[in-house]
Amino acid sequence: MKNSIGVFDSGLGGTSIWKEIKTLLPQESTLYLADSQNAPYGNKSKDEILKLSIKNTELLLSKQCKLIVVACNTATTNAIQYLRENYNVPFIGIEPAIKPAVLKTKTKKVGVLATKGTLSSALFHNTSKLYTEGIEIIEKEGKGLVELIEAGQVTSSKMRTLLHSYLQPMLAANIDCLVLGCTHYPYLVPLLKELLPKHINIIDSGTAVAKQTRNILKTNDLLNQETDGLVRHKFYTNGDAIILKDFLGLGQYEVSKLNF
Repeated sequence: MKNSIGVFDSGLGGTSIWKEIKTLLPQESTLYLADSQNAPYGNKSKDEILKLSIKNTELLLSKQCKLIVVACNTATTNAIQYLRENYNVPFIGIEPAIKPAVLKTKTKKVGVLATKGTLSSALFHNTSKLYTEGIEIIEKEGKGLVELIEAGQVTSSKMRTLLHSYLQPMLAANIDCLVLGCTHYPYLVPLLKELLPKHINIIDSGTAVAKQTRNILKTNDLLNQETDGLVRHKFYTNGDAIILKDFLGLGQYEVSKLNF
């Protein structure tokens, strides 16, 4: 699959980003790498996250990807600078959508649900400082959420209980925007809408990342101009291929189990 857009994540979550890219760029082939065996990245050390990100990058480059989307907030905040400095392809990263939340909030209180690896990173704190003067950010680590999503337990009672416990301090603080700081979390939106008051805006990075991918492809003259119907989407996972297929929904996609 020469000249595909490469996408990697610590598992299934990045498919939420992949769907946005596929919608915005229907003429582009993609190759998705789900490192479910090592999910979540959020509780690993910076060194571990960097090693996994390098491994994923080199596998995508071996498949001749022309651009790589790091569809993982934790990998972006801990590894993308190194990747950009050491590999000769464009990289698109993911950060929690703090800026749009700050622009939307009326109560001046914004909740951020993310992994430990994202919340503790320098990049996250720098972004927060840049945009949040006069705004209170209520951070909550979504401990255990990624593992449940990876196990296909998105609507389980355990998921509901965990989410409820994480949202309560935010609601008590009077947030009116909730930033989803992990690419797995958009799959929780239906449940979040049940648990949250209707006035609370749920914000993720998917659309913005897809637009940035298009912009960088265009800037680097890498957009696929052909419309010959030969677009292909290929998925590799070192976890459960059946669960990954379920998350992809309708469509005939190639999902292969791969040890990496």
